[in-house]
Amino acid sequence: MSKESDFYDKLKKSLIETTEFPTKYMYKFIIPSTDEKFKQIENIFDNMGAVINSKPSKTGKYVSLTILVKMTSPDEIIVIYQEVSKIEGVISL
Repeated sequence: MSKESDFYDKLKKSLIETTEFPTKYMYKFIIPSTDEKFKQIENIFDNMGAVINSKPSKTGKYVSLTILVKMTSPDEIIVIYQEVSKIEGVISL
């Protein structure tokens, strides 16, 4: 079993135990400061009613994103993490 699938299994178990769905879920990512990366993240959350807040790092090389979005299941949350993980240079917090 890969570290990644282990992480998602633990996350799913934790969400099932601690969260009542539907819920507003907060994603946090750190991305390189490029419009392209921001657009890729934006596209993943497109048409979901997500509220995206961004804050540049002190050096301006990175941007911290906080995304609040209504989710209906642990699986839906994990699918988003998996989509975002395909974008090079993105760190999920």
